[in-house]
Amino acid sequence: MSNLFYQAQGRRPVLDQARGVYMWDKDGKRYLDGSSGAMVCNIGHSNAEVLTAMRRQMEKSTFGYRLHFETEASEQLAQKLAGLMPGDLNRVFFVSGGSEAVESAIKLARQYALASDQASRWKVISRSPSYHGCTLGALAVTGYTPLTTPFEPMMRAMPKTPAPRAYLDGLDASDPATGHHYADMLEAQILAEGADTVLAFLVEPIGGASTGALVPPAGYMERVREICSRHGILLIMDEVMTGAGRTGSFLGSDHWQAQPDIVVMSKGLGAGYVPLGAVIADERLVAPVLAQGGFAHGFTYAGNPLACAAGLAVVNVIEMNGLCANAVQMGEVLLARLSDLMQKYELIGDVRGKGLLTAFEFMADRHSKAPLPASLNAHQRFVDLAYSKGLIVYSRRTRDGTEGDHILVCPPLIVNSDHIDEIIEGLDASLARFSQDIHGELKAG
Repeated sequence: MSNLFYQAQGRRPVLDQARGVYMWDKDGKRYLDGSSGAMVCNIGHSNAEVLTAMRRQMEKSTFGYRLHFETEASEQLAQKLAGLMPGDLNRVFFVSGGSEAVESAIKLARQYALASDQASRWKVISRSPSYHGCTLGALAVTGYTPLTTPFEPMMRAMPKTPAPRAYLDGLDASDPATGHHYADMLEAQILAEGADTVLAFLVEPIGGASTGALVPPAGYMERVREICSRHGILLIMDEVMTGAGRTGSFLGSDHWQAQPDIVVMSKGLGAGYVPLGAVIADERLVAPVLAQGGFAHGFTYAGNPLACAAGLAVVNVIEMNGLCANAVQMGEVLLARLSDLMQKYELIGDVRGKGLLTAFEFMADRHSKAPLPASLNAHQRFVDLAYSKGLIVYSRRTRDGTEGDHILVCPPLIVNSDHIDEIIEGLDASLARFSQDIHGELKAG
């Protein structure tokens, strides 16, 4: 018996050690971390430079409460992040994770509205499907039925607009008209709510767990930016998964001319070394809030010097080792190899992604886009099968969390072509067995 409990009853082997892209259990079995944990370990495991930075900070101090001291580590990381942001996003608020970061961004936006005589604005529009965190505030802007339904009586759900899943709707993702089609749905929702009641639009620039590396169609992000600007609505980019180099740029939103008003980061920022997240906002939003008494919000570990020292080292490793460029190069290789698997296995209905945020989706029929029966629990079965072969990947359900199965393949940004070969070999072997089992069950059913 374990005294721990998390989401499920199943057990996993005990982790012994991790180095680079590999992890070993106590029995000595090696696993390739093909999903960077939960798309977290962007620079790989046990990086010597990060560990050295952490030891150096631990020898000085491990905690300094933000109301008692400023710390060099938090100031340095804030300055570093501000320099990597677009436009005038130069004010940083540290947290310990993605859910905290999303909550903080929403509350900052609301306080800005109050401080700027826009008290009528309180609604935060997001997309369906989407995932923005597990706290009640973050769940209110999440569109993922299995996670939100149990808690609906306890929260105020926010309005949603459809995610731009062009491949499921039979639309050409390369045509700007497609992007405008989905962005115009956002504007329709804004008008239906009353534009003067809408505070912000919260969006992942590239879809994460809920939509499986969904890259927006051409024209979408630019049109979204224009719509938000025209209606005085803040654009909040949820870069928890896409940030810190994952997609080939430091921010996922850097790929488009759609400058955010607020950026939310976590996961790859701490890279698995420490719990760390950040909200980075435009000075024009922060100044009025501070002038009217300050941000009515905070966490005990905000700006923790050990966490910030580790985060600064992580960002330095990403820059000095050219990991954004490697994500572009290796991501192209990985997507091409996944497309080859799609040609080999008819159960794969779509392959998508950008940089080293990639995914493939299972379908019963790739032409009609019909999903596999939800009763097959295909996404979890495939993860377990690959895990048994020493390959770690990540899965969720694509269609509001109730059906559709996608597999995220998102290795650390340090991967090389040999690692890609090993990932594909593991996927191929797993797909061969998986396809055989699924086809047999579909025929029997």
